[in-house]
Parts: sequence; structure tokens; C-alpha cells
Amino acid sequence: MPNTALEQKLIAVAPMMAWTDRHCRHLHRLYSPSVVLFSEMITTGALIHGKQLHQLKFDDSQHPVAVQLGGNDPHDLADCARLAETQGYDEVNLNVGCPSDRVQRGTFGASLMQTPQLVADCVQAMGEAVAIPVTVKCRTGIQFKGDGGRYQSAEFLLEFVDAVHGAGCQRLYLHARNAILGGLTPAQNRDIPPLQPERGRLIKSQFPKLELIMNGGINAYDKALELLHWADGVMIGRSAYHNPLLLSELHKNLRDPAFVIDEADFIARYKLYTQLQMSGGERLQPLMRHLLHSFNGQPGARRFRQTLSDHHRLKQGDASILEDALSHIFGAAA
Repeated sequence: MPNTALEQKLIAVAPMMAWTDRHCRHLHRLYSPSVVLFSEMITTGALIHGKQLHQLKFDDSQHPVAVQLGGNDPHDLADCARLAETQGYDEVNLNVGCPSDRVQRGTFGASLMQTPQLVADCVQAMGEAVAIPVTVKCRTGIQFKGDGGRYQSAEFLLEFVDAVHGAGCQRLYLHARNAILGGLTPAQNRDIPPLQPERGRLIKSQFPKLELIMNGGINAYDKALELLHWADGVMIGRSAYHNPLLLSELHKNLRDPAFVIDEADFIARYKLYTQLQMSGGERLQPLMRHLLHSFNGQPGARRFRQTLSDHHRLKQGDASILEDALSHIFGAAA
């Protein structure tokens, strides 16, 4: 039987640019009925000035689903939070962790950490605009040339958390690494700065009523379980994408021991979703790319990926490509 205390813990898939689009989220929902899904970061400018409301689109199967917003203007963020709530999202999250140069130029993402009061103002404005939870995803600190080390200390992190928690943030997603602004790519910022889970423990000790969700370096069930013994949940990033069966394992062990992990069934159901999406005018390539890491480590997986990566067939919209790819898995297993 699942541990009752662990059953209450939150499991989420991290927002990942160019990855966690609505098709990816649909696939991840098949792998886990309970995981909290996140949109890619959507900027306030895209929604307000670009009128790109299609970025908020999702299907009802994805609940519980959160939208992550990027921006630094309390009024704009409040307007976008209202849009997200109208679209049916269950949570709106503010990105205070992305270290990309583009985000830095817009003065949001991780660079926002150096202005805790502004983040608090954003959280408060969003909270006053919507009834759904307003949450924050941040780093343990930030580093940049000439910072004097101020934004890397435990004291600063507690100051930041105190500001956003006091503004109404009841759930904090902590990527347990500093963000190095300038000199590292986003990919390097996910690996080079060392993990600091002890900073999460410090936050939890100082803010026991704050729901703390740990993120960073969680690539196996045992690592998730280690954090779940003291944190309120875990958020899984690249590992959820490269090994979606991890989501199934977490759901089975923590939520429903009767859950059947059948990756072939998940893909068969995604095939039906693909057919429906294509009948509505969606292109094949955006639907197939999220399947490339299914069946990882199994016989035939390499040929499966090669077949699904045939650019000519994808461009032609040849939906039989999935059946041909699956033949390498089931043919290898025969």
C-alpha cells in the first residue's frame, strides 16, 4: 500500500521551453494520471501585444495543469493571469528562474530575483486578479559580474522567500541551483552550478507553512523519494521528457498500486490523439517529436527513433510513420 503521507505529496513536470507544449502534456498525462503538468513559459508580451492566445490552448485531459508566465509588470501579469484562469488553468506560476540571455534582456526570469519586492508586487497583483493559486518558481540565488556575492547567500534567499510568501505565494518551486547570468547557456545552468538541496531544507525550516516543491537533478525514483521525505513535492524536468516511465513509476508507487504501466498502451492512445489533431489541421512533426524517448533502453528503440525522425515522411504528413516505428519495438520483442 502507498504511504499515506507520501500520497499527499505533489509531483510535477517542469515547464520546459520548446518541450512542454500541449502535445507533450497530453502524452505525459497518459504516462501519469496524477502529475501536475506545466505549460512552457509564456511571456506577457506574447499574450498582450502579440495576441498569441493559442499558446494557452490545452485539452481537458491535462488537468491538473498550470501555466507559467514570464514578465515583470504586475498589471500585465495580472491581466495574463485572468486570461489563464478564463482558459481553465488550475494554477498560474511566475518564472523567476530562467537564465537565458533573451529573458535577461527582458529583465524577467532569474534576473528578477535581485528585486524581491517587485516579485512580491507581481505575486500580489496576480493573486488579487484570480481565484486559482499563484505560485513562484525560482533558483537558490543568482550570480553575475559585479554582484558582490549578495544574491548567492542563504540570507538573501530567505529574504526573497519572505517577500513572495508574504505577498500571498503559498507554493514555491525551488530549482536547487544558483543561476549564473552571463557566461553560461541555459543548458549549462542546469548542470554546472552545484545542487544545494540544503537550501530547500533551510526554507522549509523557516517557512513551515509554505508548500515547497524541489526541482533539480531528479532523474530516478529513489532521488525523488529522498526529497519527498521532507519536501512537499518534487518537480521533474528533463528526466520526465527523456524517461517518461519515471512519471508512471511515481504514480504507481505513490498514488495507485493497481496502476498498470503499459507503454505500448500509452502510445496507442496517443496515436488516437494524433489522428484527431491531424484531422483538425495539426502537422505531424510536432506530434511525433515527443515520442522519441518512449521505449528508451528497450530492443528496437534506436530504430524506433530513426523511423520517427524521417523528415521527408514527417513533412508529407505520413501518419503511417508511427506504425512503422512501432514495428521495430514489437518486432524486436517477438
